Amino acid sequence: MIYLLLFIEYFKVGLFAVGGGMATVPFLTELAEKRAWFTVAELADMIAVSESTPGPIGVNMATFVGFRTAGIPGAVCATLGLITPPLIITIIISGILVTFKNSKTVSGAFSGMRPASAAMIASAGITVVIMSLKNTAGLFGLVDIKGLILMVVLFVLTNFVKQVKKLHPLCIIAAGAVIGILFHFAGV
Repeated sequence: MIYLLLFIEYFKVGLFAVGGGMATVPFLTELAEKRAWFTVAELADMIAVSESTPGPIGVNMATFVGFRTAGIPGAVCATLGLITPPLIITIIISGILVTFKNSKTVSGAFSGMRPASAAMIASAGITVVIMSLKNTAGLFGLVDIKGLILMVVLFVLTNFVKQVKKLHPLCIIAAGAVIGILFHFAGV
């Protein structure tokens, strides 16, 4: 029963998360509240790990939750549930596009999907920022000061300092990790 439930829940996520892995975050947040498979705090950790490991974010998170919930068969069921809808939709759309490739209606539909996809990804980004800054011990019990300072410093460095802009993104991520570790041990 748990295998079918994992497949169905992740099938729904895969069906409606248009725009890639980060677009799954709002659906996974809802899933965290609905099922006891993971908490919203653990979701933030899953996003961080999924971002830093190779492969699509959504698939990494589905595999992790499935494995944690029901072992290897659960990982397979959750992953298959997530990738099945896009696979089916891609096959159907590719057939339609061949037939209607010059249609203004089809072109208009895809033009309308772009902003919707961008909005879902922006929503996921905002959710991740809120989850990473929440901390009951922070500013007025609402914001993790260390996280806020780190975010502002990295934002300024990556957007306004020319030397940092030339660095490889992995160097910037490593620098963020080092600053985070220093904050932790300095007790900031």
